[in-house]
Amino acid sequence: MNTDKELDTSGLNCPLPILKAKKALSEMQSGQTLKVIATDAGSVKDFQAFAKQTGNELLDQQTFATNYIHVLRRR
Repeated sequence: MNTDKELDTSGLNCPLPILKAKKALSEMQSGQTLKVIATDAGSVKDFQAFAKQTGNELLDQQTFATNYIHVLRRR
């Protein structure tokens, strides 16, 4: 999936991946997409809750070994 921006939060634990994603999304235009790479297993549920609370759309979540990929669309 092509995205407008990519953010690597590998090695960071909750809540840092969410906080960094929130900052990145605030700098983007409505409709643009952000790919977040995380290594924190808790990020799967965290990004689901984040999308619900903020109105940003969670387009995709994938797990590859110890990497968790989240793709969000800015509201």
